[in-house]
Amino acid sequence: MKKNLRRLSILVSAQTAWNLNKLAEICGYGNNVGKVVDKLVREKMIALKGDRCGSNRDNS
Repeated sequence: MKKNLRRLSILVSAQTAWNLNKLAEICGYGNNVGKVVDKLVREKMIALKGDRCGSNRDNS
């Protein structure tokens, strides 16, 4: 099965790079920081969509 992947180059601070590597290790991704970035973005988008839907219901 092919994965729908894109190559991305990011510039981060030393502390962020260290934290991304630590998260990759904790999650069992080895040194694959890309999977950590993907996971963080996915979780953030889900959280934002939840906030947006909740605020729309309050305004109705």
